[in-house]
Amino acid sequence: MALTIFKQTMIMLILILIGVLCAKTRIISKETNKQLSGFVLQVVNPVLILMSFQTEYRPELAKNLLITFGLSILSFLIMIGASWLLIRSREGRDTAIERFASTYSNCGFMGIPLINALFGMEGVFYLTAFIAVFNFAVWTHGVILISGQKSLKQVVKVFYSPTIIAIVLGIVMFFAQIRIPSVPAQALQFIADINTPMAMIVSGITMSQTNVLKLIKKPGIYYISLLKLIVLPLILIGVLSLFNIDEIVRVTVLIAASAPPAAMCTLLSIKYEKNSLYASEIFTAGTILSIGTLPIIVKIAEKISEFM
Repeated sequence: MALTIFKQTMIMLILILIGVLCAKTRIISKETNKQLSGFVLQVVNPVLILMSFQTEYRPELAKNLLITFGLSILSFLIMIGASWLLIRSREGRDTAIERFASTYSNCGFMGIPLINALFGMEGVFYLTAFIAVFNFAVWTHGVILISGQKSLKQVVKVFYSPTIIAIVLGIVMFFAQIRIPSVPAQALQFIADINTPMAMIVSGITMSQTNVLKLIKKPGIYYISLLKLIVLPLILIGVLSLFNIDEIVRVTVLIAASAPPAAMCTLLSIKYEKNSLYASEIFTAGTILSIGTLPIIVKIAEKISEFM
């Protein structure tokens, strides 16, 4: 499994480098990338999620989906608490950005391609639970953390996102066993299939806007990357190992939580006029380093499961 993750991350690295090349040669501009990012987030990801629910109802699938919801909530509570304890506030430090980056992962852009490569649509089916919890948490706790403002509107906004709509619609269709007719289903599947290349190319274009030479001179970035990619995943491995659950569910939650920092941190930092450059640098460093850390985390999880 770790070898599969490594191969998949190398494929994703190549796609990211293509995105960097597209940005450097100005084939795709910064403004166009924002539109492509919106397309992936609001169209491609929701379609892929919806199609993952187009499967035959089985009691174990429904049971594991509910378990994944519970473990996802537990994982976010652990990560929020750990980031608060391990990243202390001090003058001159962008504490909110660092805590956000340590807590929230790129579970959509990075998680979906990795889980799809490992477990196919069944893995993506379970991943939707983690993504649903992520969306609720990021638009409530995450926005409050970055903006410093508490707003009920943010809670309501969660339920209008295309991702949540796709999850709710998909769950209804799964339990009611409603099938999309073959022709539109094939068209939607074509859209779902472009998720990995589109997401990675968009990530590459975003990363190209960061000065790597300046990035490597900032020790704080290494500390946040260590927390997000190694420390917190190891804590989660220990917690998840306490539960007697399906291995696909366990690994899906672990990979989703261990993915690099979410690009959402940069987007929210721009919106609320925070240090978006620092957020982008953390995103870039975390994405590059995750190519090595994700296979290691999965390998450790495999070894621990052998003794259980």
